[in-house]
Parts: sequence; structure tokens; C-alpha cells
Amino acid sequence: MRKRHGLRPGVIAVVIAAVAIVALAAIFFHNAAGRGGSSTTTNQAGQYAFQVGKPGPGEQAPSIVLPSTTGGTFDLASMRGKTVLLYFQEGLTCQPCWDQLKDIQSHSSDFHALGIDTIVSITTDPLDALKQKVADEGLSIPVLSDQVLVFSRAYAANDYGMMGTGRDGHSFIVVGPEGRIRWRADYGGAPNYTMYVPVPNLLADIRAGLKGGSS
Repeated sequence: MRKRHGLRPGVIAVVIAAVAIVALAAIFFHNAAGRGGSSTTTNQAGQYAFQVGKPGPGEQAPSIVLPSTTGGTFDLASMRGKTVLLYFQEGLTCQPCWDQLKDIQSHSSDFHALGIDTIVSITTDPLDALKQKVADEGLSIPVLSDQVLVFSRAYAANDYGMMGTGRDGHSFIVVGPEGRIRWRADYGGAPNYTMYVPVPNLLADIRAGLKGGSS
């Protein structure tokens, strides 16, 4: 009878290691592309699907009065005459949301170039925990605590997340100097539940939306 020759244990180990390396490389390059590693897909509007909730463009922005990690209270009404970018996000349990905020901060001049004067983020987490988080992340952008979702519900920002309506999703809203919404994008809804948008894509979507190209 012929003997059946299988792969030696050493050869099997080498094959497994090679497969693992290829898989890790694929994951790395996929994440790099999603975080701005591909110049062909990160500078165009519409690359990341989003919905447009209510209130939407053209409607009066609901009031926002919330405690801020920078101290005191943020009052949207006091921002009249300025253009404000509101970033509703999932909060402490969503590290990609904080990566998003850090990348926005590092590209703040690009947002200012679009006419955005102020950027604030809103979550449903307690203020003390948020203060610790922004300190850990090195953030200076104000993060507002909306624990009972009064203002999150007013903007329906909690309708576009993967954690149900108890948390916000991943929504951006531009409020113009006159207090009306100029652009809105809710990226965090089904089916994709996007919790990070590369800043070049986000800027492109805002730019197109403010020009009336996509809202």
C-alpha cells in the first residue's frame, strides 16, 4: 500500500502564519483607506451614504442650552451671527466617534475655510465623564452633555444610531448665522451605521450641501 504523505507540522505552521500576515495586511489597508489612506476616494462628496433627518435644511434650529466640558453652559441662541457645526455622536462607548472629533480638531482651519465659526459635539453621557474623556483625548472642542436627551430628541439625532434611541448616532448639522439649518447629514443610521467619516469626505459633503449640491 502507498503511504499517504500529509504536510509536516512545520510547513502547516508556516502556511498559517502567512495567511495571518495577509489577513492583517488586508485589515490595515482597508482601515487606512477608510481613514484617508486613498486619495481617490476621500475628497469627493457622496462617498459615505447619509440620511437627512428633521428638522432639516431651511428649518429653524431648535434651541440648545447644555453644560459644556469647557465650563459653563453653551447656548446656541448666543451664537447668532456665527455659523455653527453641531456634531451629535454616540459618546463614551464609541471610540471612532472620538477619533472623528480629534481629526476634526486637527483640521479646524479647513472647516473655518468653509465659513464655520464654531464646532461643538453633543452626547448623552454625564459631564464629569466627558471632561475626563476630552482630557484623555487632548480635545479643546466643547462637548456638551445631554443626559436626558432633551435636545437630542429635538433634533431627532437619537434616531440614527446602532444603540437604539437612548443614544445619538453620527449626525452633523450646520446652523447658519440667522439660526436656520443650512445642511444636515445623519451618517449613523441603518444599514451602514457609519461611526467615522474621513474628514476630507465630510468637508466635501458640507461644501456640496452648502452650495445646494447635496442635502
